[in-house]
Amino acid sequence: MKNRLLLGLALGAALISPALAADPVPRTLSMNGHGEVRTAPDVATVNAGVTTSAPTAAAALAANSSRMTGVFAALKKLGVAEKNVQTTGFNISPQYTNGDNNNPRRLTGYQVNNEVSVRLEDVSKVGAGLDALVAAGANQMNGISFDIAAPAPLLVRARADAIADARSRAQTYAGAAGVSLGAILSISEGGGAEPPRPLYKVMAMSAAPTPVAAGQQSVTADVSVVWEIH
Repeated sequence: MKNRLLLGLALGAALISPALAADPVPRTLSMNGHGEVRTAPDVATVNAGVTTSAPTAAAALAANSSRMTGVFAALKKLGVAEKNVQTTGFNISPQYTNGDNNNPRRLTGYQVNNEVSVRLEDVSKVGAGLDALVAAGANQMNGISFDIAAPAPLLVRARADAIADARSRAQTYAGAAGVSLGAILSISEGGGAEPPRPLYKVMAMSAAPTPVAAGQQSVTADVSVVWEIH
C-alpha cells in the first residue's frame, strides 16, 4: 500500500512539473511616465467680504447688510450671474477689551463678517472686479484662485504624453540591459489638474484696474506601466 502511494505521488509530480515549466513567471520592466500641458486659465474665483463693527449687534448687522447690498449690486453691474456668487461665511461675534488683573474684560461692541465667493468667467475682468468690490464696500479680500473651466481635453493630451514618456524611458533601459519590450501587462494612473493658487491677500484701490497676473495652469498625468521583456 505504501509503495502504491509513493508511486502515485511520483506520477502526479511528473505530470504537474511540465505544466509548471511551460508557464514560467514572465520577466517584466516597470517604468513611470509624466505628461504635462500648460495653458492660461480661463476662470477666476475671488473671495471677498464685508466686516463691520458697532456698539450693538443690530447696528453692526444693519451696516453690514447695507454694504453687502452694494457689493451684490456691483457684481450684477459687472455681469456676474447670480449662480456664480455664493455666501461662504457669515459670523456675528462680540468684541471685548483685553482686560488685566485689575480690570476684567468688558464688552465693547459686535462685529459682523459676511464673505462671498465670486466666480468670474472672464479672467480679463478680475482687476476691474476687485476695484468694483472695494468701491461698493468690500473691505476683506481673502484671495484669488485661477482654474481651467474644461480640463478634460488637456488631460487627454497629458495622458498620451505620459505614456510616451514611460515608453521612451523603458526603451532606454531595455536597450541598455540587452532586452526588448513585449506586451504591456498593466497601466496605472495618478495626477490631474494643478490646484488653484491664491495670489493676493490684500489689495488697494488705484485709478487703473488693479493689476492681476493669471499666469498659467498645469494639467498633469502620471502613469506607471509594466512591460513584459524578452
